[in-house]
This record gives sequence, C-alpha cells and structure tokens, in this order.
Amino acid sequence: SVFSSTSSSSADTQTMSDDEDVAPAVKKSRVFYGSLEDKERERLSSEMMSSAMAGSDAVKAGIEAGNINISSGETLEMEERVSERQQEALAEFERRRRARQITVSTDDAEVKAGLRALGEPITLFGEGPADRRERLRSVLSVVGPDALKKSRKDEERAKRSQDECQQTWYHEGSTSLRDARLWLAKYSLPRAMRRLEAARAQRDVSEATRTIRQQELHKSLRNLNNFCSQIGDDRPISFCHFSPDSKMLATASWSGLCKLWSVPDCHLIRTLRGHNTNVGAIVFRPKAGIYLDQSDVSLASCAADGSVKLWNLDSDEPVADIEGHSERVSRVSWHPSGRFLGTTCYDNSWRLWDLEVREEVLHQEGHSKGVHDLSFHQDGSLAATGGLDAFGRVWDLRTGRCVVFLEGHLREIYSLHFSPNGSFLFVFFYYGHFLLTGAYDNTAKVWSHPGWTPLKTLAGHEGKVMGVDVSPDGKLIATSSYDRTFKLWLSE
Repeated sequence: SVFSSTSSSSADTQTMSDDEDVAPAVKKSRVFYGSLEDKERERLSSEMMSSAMAGSDAVKAGIEAGNINISSGETLEMEERVSERQQEALAEFERRRRARQITVSTDDAEVKAGLRALGEPITLFGEGPADRRERLRSVLSVVGPDALKKSRKDEERAKRSQDECQQTWYHEGSTSLRDARLWLAKYSLPRAMRRLEAARAQRDVSEATRTIRQQELHKSLRNLNNFCSQIGDDRPISFCHFSPDSKMLATASWSGLCKLWSVPDCHLIRTLRGHNTNVGAIVFRPKAGIYLDQSDVSLASCAADGSVKLWNLDSDEPVADIEGHSERVSRVSWHPSGRFLGTTCYDNSWRLWDLEVREEVLHQEGHSKGVHDLSFHQDGSLAATGGLDAFGRVWDLRTGRCVVFLEGHLREIYSLHFSPNGSFLFVFFYYGHFLLTGAYDNTAKVWSHPGWTPLKTLAGHEGKVMGVDVSPDGKLIATSSYDRTFKLWLSE
C-alpha cells in the first residue's frame, strides 16, 4: 500500500508536468453594445425580483416550521419594497437622462441670467463658463425646463406692471374743477405780471443802495430780543400765526383749544372751542380783519382726527366743518385769493376746497407717504407740498401737473414756504431777505440771505420750538413751543 500510494503520487506529478506543456486558452474579449444604463436597469430589476422571491420562500418556510402563525390557513403577502439606495440610483439615472435632453445656451450671459431667474447664484468660486452651463442644465433637470420660461414670464410681467405704475395717468375732472382752474389762471396771470414788474424795478436799484438796505436789516435782526412771553395753554403750543393786520396772533394747542391774542400786549381775546384732539394748525384767511366782516369766515384749523373747522371773529364756536378726511390733517393753508383752502392729509394726498361752491374740487395724490405741509405761491398759480416720503412736489393749479420734483432730503419734510419774490422755495419759513427757522434744540434762528449765515439765535424756550411766524408788517417774530408758551421777539 505504501508503494501504491507512492506510484499514484508519481503519476499525478507526471500529469501536472504534461499539463504545463499545453498552451493556455486564449481569452476572447467581449464588446458590449448599447447604453450601460439599460444593463444597470436589468441588473437592478433582477435583484429586486430575486429579493422578492427569496422573501416569499422565507415566509413559506416560516409557516411550515410553525414560526409564523396565520389564522384559517391564510398567507400574508409582503409588499415588495425597493431599498432607498436603489430608488436614489434610479432617480439619478432618470435625472441624467432628462439633463441630456435639455438644450442650454452657450452664451455665458444668458446662462447667468437663467441662474438668476431660478434663484440660483450666478457663479461659484472657481467655476468657469462650461461648469456654469452644466450647473444650469442640472438645475433644469430637477425643476423642469419650463421653469425658466415661467420665471422669465413672471419677471416680464412684474416689470411691465412696475412700468405701468410709474406712468403718469389722467382722468376726467369735474365741471367745478375745470371752472376752478380757469378762475385760477385768470387770477394768477395779472399777479405774475405785477410781480415781474416789481422785480425789474428792484433790479434797477443801484448795488450800493441794496447793500445799505441789507446791512440795516441785518443790524436790526441782530438786535432781536424777547419782548413778551405768555403761557398759552396747559398742553404744548403746536402752531402760531399772525393776522393780516398784525394786530392778533392765533395759537393752536394739543389740548384741542385755539386761542386769539392781542398784539403786542398778548391779552387773550377769545378761546375757540371745537376740536377734541391735538390741533395741528390754525391760520388766518387773507384780508381777515382788513376787508372781511367779523361774521365772515376768517380762520381755518385742523386736527389729528381729520377734522377741519372754519371760524369767524364773532364767535368761539366753528361756523362750519369740512368733512372728508379719514386720517390726520397736519396743515391747512389759504390760497392768496381767500377763495380756496388747501389741506394736507396723512392718507398720502392733499385737497383743495372751494368755499364759494362749498365742495372739494381737487383730491391730489402723488406722495408715497403722508403729506405734512402745503404752501401756495403768491401769484396763486402754484402749490408746493412736502411730507414723510422726504420728497417735495410743486403743482401747477391751472393744469394739475406736477411741474417740479424736489429730491435731496434724507428725512421727512415738515415745513416749506415760497419766498415773497416767488423765486425760491424753502423747507423753512422765509421772510423778505432773511430766513427764520425753528428747531427741536429749544431755539429759533435767523439766517442771512444770500449767504445763509446765522444772524441771531432766539433762545429762551424750555422745550422744542414747534412753530414760528413773522408779522406782515415785519416788526415782530412769534415762536410757539412744547413748553406751553409762546414768545414775541422785537428788534430794539
């Protein structure tokens, strides 16, 4: 047996030696045609079928072994589930297939515009035009190629809507507005001619004479001192205004009361009761106390509740109410003719009322926020408005057009005023050849014109100065304050 075993081993050795002399078989290469995607689909499908069959066989084996108990001999069919990884792989193949079918522009500017329209960054760090183009194609394969077209349509629609909002539009006005515009044109043109004639006459005055007059005025302004101080109310005094004859001063208070004071002794003449909240302004009608009777409408006032009231000089109660404002009315202003009254409202508009026909003839929009102040040109042809949107506008009352847009302020405009010669418009109170301003630093200041250098600081109030005015005769300056007082200033 030992020898048998040895000879067998020798035979095996001989056989291996013979095999080594045989040449190895040549392995033929295989060439596959078609997409690998289809092959991968077939493999995944076979794997799923195999896993499903294996699961079914396992359930049957478990039932036969008694490990799975099903009542009345019924079998439980398990739902075929695809692994999350397989689903992701299928979704990725499908996305790549869609991406290959999407046509993307080779213009890099258009590619950036497309990415911007889809809300994607137009470029990434180290990204070139080709990479950017592929990224756009990848995004479109997810959101769909129609998303870019829809985004562009929405952008064009929004741009078209914005352009329409910025366009100036007109609508047909009422007959009363047309009549008012014609009347204003006939009223303003002769006044403009007289103003221009006065300006030409002033130009003929020698430079030396004008310089002397200006120096005398500046000297007088530097000598301004507090002439009278009076407690006007229990609440802050928000506004003050001289009568056309310079013999009275009207004040408005946050208590809702308006008062008339004699000038220059500051005695109380009458308390006007009618408002129930903060009064923003009270102004005398042109020619009040000169050509108008005591029973005629001589003053107008406004309040934070949107109320506007008209007063005469005989009664302490209003003679009429102007209704129609839904929000705060901050200022009222009389047209130089005395026929029209302008009101500014925090509903982003201002209005023009005709007292002869007793109706609103103009409701003018144009500001994006509340309108705070209004001033009429002395000719009666223009109106200037300013408000919380930091912009000013000049309106031609004869045509209704906004003829000048005033841009430059960074904050709200709370006051504006035409100069007496009609050539300048300030956002402060202007009188003659000097500028008067009131501020929240508890002072009022007088500035030279031209040059705009401070001539005098009117200090004395213990609270912010809320209103300033100059008497028509040019002798007195009035200031009203948060400290509940008003003061008169006179040059010694």
